[in-house]
Amino acid sequence: MPSYTAPTKDTQFVLHDVLKVSEAGIPGYDELDPEFTGAILEEAGRISSEVLAPLNMVGDTEGCVLENGVVRTPTGFRDAFEKMKEGGWPGIDLPEEYGGQNMPYVIATAVGEMFSAANHSFTMYQGLTHGAASTILAHGTEEQKKTFVPKMVSCEWTGTMNLTEPHCGTDLGLMRTKAEPQDDGSYRITGQKIFISSGEHDMAENIVHLVLAKIPGGPEGIKGVSLFIVPKFLVNPDGSLGERNGVSAGKIEEKMGIHGNSTCVMNYDGATGWLLGQEHKGMRAMFTMMNEARIGVGMQGLSQAEVAYQNALAYAKERLQGRAVTGPKNPDGPADPIIVHPDVRRMLMNQKAFTEGARAFILWGSTLIDRHIRMGDEDAHGLISLLTPVIKGFLTDEGYDMTVQAQQVFGGHGYIEEWGMSQFVRDARIAQIYEGANGVQALDLVGRKLGQDGGKHIMAFFDLVKSFIKENAGQDEAYDREFLDPLKAASKDLQAAGMYFMAEGMKNPDNALAGSYDFMHLFGHVCLGLMWARMGRAARAALEAGTPDPAFHEAKLATGRYYMARRLPATALHLARIQSGAGTVMALDADQF
Repeated sequence: MPSYTAPTKDTQFVLHDVLKVSEAGIPGYDELDPEFTGAILEEAGRISSEVLAPLNMVGDTEGCVLENGVVRTPTGFRDAFEKMKEGGWPGIDLPEEYGGQNMPYVIATAVGEMFSAANHSFTMYQGLTHGAASTILAHGTEEQKKTFVPKMVSCEWTGTMNLTEPHCGTDLGLMRTKAEPQDDGSYRITGQKIFISSGEHDMAENIVHLVLAKIPGGPEGIKGVSLFIVPKFLVNPDGSLGERNGVSAGKIEEKMGIHGNSTCVMNYDGATGWLLGQEHKGMRAMFTMMNEARIGVGMQGLSQAEVAYQNALAYAKERLQGRAVTGPKNPDGPADPIIVHPDVRRMLMNQKAFTEGARAFILWGSTLIDRHIRMGDEDAHGLISLLTPVIKGFLTDEGYDMTVQAQQVFGGHGYIEEWGMSQFVRDARIAQIYEGANGVQALDLVGRKLGQDGGKHIMAFFDLVKSFIKENAGQDEAYDREFLDPLKAASKDLQAAGMYFMAEGMKNPDNALAGSYDFMHLFGHVCLGLMWARMGRAARAALEAGTPDPAFHEAKLATGRYYMARRLPATALHLARIQSGAGTVMALDADQF
């Protein structure tokens, strides 16, 4: 059975050596000293390895079962969920007023990576609840917040998001679910939603569905969509649960992965719902949940890559096969461990360089969210809005690829279910699809985010990279050559791609859209390049200061050099593809395919 150990040391390095969170000046960050964050991460890591990870394969093999309208979750899930609730983990960063612990979002992100790596399917139940609670907090009335949020913060009640219908996914303006106004101010919700994660289960007293629907007589298309709170059980004025609402699970989807999560077809048969936010402004409200979820899904790409890498590394050190070309490394044994072979090293280095770079990237992004939430910093909000499709799209694409490479390290055993590597690959695959397929993320990045606020936020990113290079250049020739020069070259590729879109996109929009996916990956590599340059600087500083753990920091530098030399040059390839335009992409008529 696969195992998982939380990367506590690496997370601490990013938080304190790279991001220097306790010195960041963000309200609440002054409490984030290494001892405090270490205690939280150690406990989250213990729960991850001892409680959640042993249930991961159980969830995969047993799956969820729909019986008499109730979904039975896999063996052990209910007990584990109770332990999560007892520890207050679901509400770690939510307001104290509603029962949360009000810790910074960056801590919730660090903890969330561990939980997700240990058990992707299980962690979705509380993750979706967090997003639904955040949406009610942002757009609900005081009465709605009082009624629903405390129970959701504690996960006594869980939450979902209901967007997709059988005939419409990305184009939600085509939805048919309707919401008819009632005399008491409620709405009668009728329709069907599909692909609803955690839609029905046996781990909570109530499930609070956030449902997109159209009020009859409203505007056509997406402008006529509204958002509604539709609980599984109606809530009495005193807060107790009343009668069952007209919402039920019609079936559980048979999926490629994440079998431990109940992905349901949900039927709304005249269910009672309440408007959340304004009429016909449902997408604005739902995007509160979707944007949070997209960052969470990017984290899932990282987390599955991390757990797959850990198991591939352990296997590579133990599996004996062949001899090193430079001479035996295990002369007393029948063969050398496969980690001696350069191609196995290549795959492991790809995984290590990605996971450590992605961890720094998503934690840095989380500090931008804290800057906005805790300080009202609109520049930080604009930057994380720009980066959200990159976090979601790039990290899940690369994360999936790293799980495949981890599986490859196992050779034939990687293809056999009992080793567990197949599950990591299958579970990671969904992250490229849900919460907006990655092609849509690329279109959002190029079509909306680049030009947002007159291009202010992409220019701020370029300035951030330029300032970092300028501030750190000239101090060490090797650092300049190994880290700053590659980052400068990659950043120039990103700028050149942006200029191409400006010059050609207006003439022929297909030129921009045909290059959008490559642009998302180009941008992602530059972001990880920036993170590795920052980590390289921090590692060098630690070594110069006489760190008690030189091996850790030397390995950090070596891994960073690998990323800058072997992975970051991909930006030139992506730029070449972008600049080739849309001609070859759009050349065939539909009937020529």
